[in-house]
Amino acid sequence: MKDLAQFLKVLADEARLEILWLLFNHEELCVCDLMAALEMTQSKTSRHLATLRHAGLVVDRKEAAWSYYSLRPCRSEVERHLLETLRAYLGRHPGATRVLRQLRAWLARKGGGERCAVTPARARARARASDRAPHRGGRR
Repeated sequence: MKDLAQFLKVLADEARLEILWLLFNHEELCVCDLMAALEMTQSKTSRHLATLRHAGLVVDRKEAAWSYYSLRPCRSEVERHLLETLRAYLGRHPGATRVLRQLRAWLARKGGGERCAVTPARARARARASDRAPHRGGRR
């Protein structure tokens, strides 16, 4: 019961719900993308992401100067059902539409340069490349 209570407590924050909504709609996002879409400072965004990571809802990876976040597969049936229900509800919420629009506008403005957001095609290409690369120890 304690784990479930902690899980629900993490969801009881508007900014964390917005972050989850954006990650429901993108495989992976850079901290800078979340900052721009939610109009939050880096420290506040990182604090919310750390809370989500400690609750087991998101995972992160580092690439050069960027930190990328994605949803972690659910650890339990209860979590899966709650997140599916949350995703369906947020899909109909006007605030969710607003932050998704802000993220898309931000990504469009970034346009031609190095994009932090990873599209499904780029994620697959990156996974294939890392599968071919020799493992050099350390965290993967």
